[in-house]
Amino acid sequence: MDDFDRDVHCLAGLPFDAVTLEQTADRVRAAAKNQQRCFFSTPNLNFLMLAQHDPAFRESVLCSNLVIADGMPLVWVAKLLGIPIAERVAGSDLFEVLRHDASAAPMKVYFFGGPDGIAEQAAQRLNQQHGGLYCVGFSSPGFVSVEAMSTPEQIAAINASGADFLVVSLGARKGQEWIMRNRAQLQVPIISHLGAVLNFEAQTVRRAPVWMQHAGMEWLWRIREEPALWRRYAHDGWEFVQWLSNCILPHMVWLRMHQPCQGASKGQLLLQQQGDGCRLVAIGAICDPVIPEIRAVLRESSTCQGDVTLDLAQTRYLSTGFLGLLLLLEQALSAQGRQLRMIGMHGHLARLLRWSGILSA
Repeated sequence: MDDFDRDVHCLAGLPFDAVTLEQTADRVRAAAKNQQRCFFSTPNLNFLMLAQHDPAFRESVLCSNLVIADGMPLVWVAKLLGIPIAERVAGSDLFEVLRHDASAAPMKVYFFGGPDGIAEQAAQRLNQQHGGLYCVGFSSPGFVSVEAMSTPEQIAAINASGADFLVVSLGARKGQEWIMRNRAQLQVPIISHLGAVLNFEAQTVRRAPVWMQHAGMEWLWRIREEPALWRRYAHDGWEFVQWLSNCILPHMVWLRMHQPCQGASKGQLLLQQQGDGCRLVAIGAICDPVIPEIRAVLRESSTCQGDVTLDLAQTRYLSTGFLGLLLLLEQALSAQGRQLRMIGMHGHLARLLRWSGILSA
């Protein structure tokens, strides 16, 4: 499966995979078994808001092989827009599922980050239990720069551990930056920033009761456990309200009023060679689920020479699934030094792209 086979949907300019907790665990297990690269990100509301203002941080999510919704507000917003993200997939829940799976040989874990002594404590507690995860190493680089914690010696120590799964805990922005800086040199197949996992495993922070997690109230419990978090939650909450009123609610109302995919004929995506690049022509309403023929055209356009132009002059509607794939195409082109350009947008289509985070306001 390559990126254009993923069931991704665009939300606030980020591609989210429509997967359940068990499906995510299966993908991680398969990556470990096959020693296949899997950098997965777990955006919660804080991740989402950071990505709106920090291009490098946003790029780290776009470069991920799997992006899961770690936050009930994201699940609620997805439901409003008809995006098939049915459940929250928290990084800590995923870790628990993998930890309790004793059906195969334990997956080898390396802990990187956390306050002094926490990674060691988490490793000891994890290894006292016999389950699906076993810690083979840990390192706490301290409060230093990303450059200072990216030395060849540190990367070599992680690689020498033979770990299958590298759990990074450095704070969202710093953790994603460290992964992006070092992932080409890291030989560990599965990498993710799971900030709270070390504290939960070391039992220095207690996790919220399940009913609070499902009700979207875990943030209240986190403030109780870590009072310094209140400023971050207050800032993110205010930005969330603005995003909801400026983008999500108008988008939802437009979808309810126009129902662009109800009775719509099958949309098309055509690929045309054009000088030193190629042109994609989107015709009609491209709806979800995105059909294999359109996925094949996107895949082909990622391998053609030169820049890609997307002509939207004949387009009535682009679904969140198509926009998610468009983000993957943009990232694939960028990695090759190429660009994706959009032309011919109608007024309502430009609004949809702004509400979806594809275009800036």
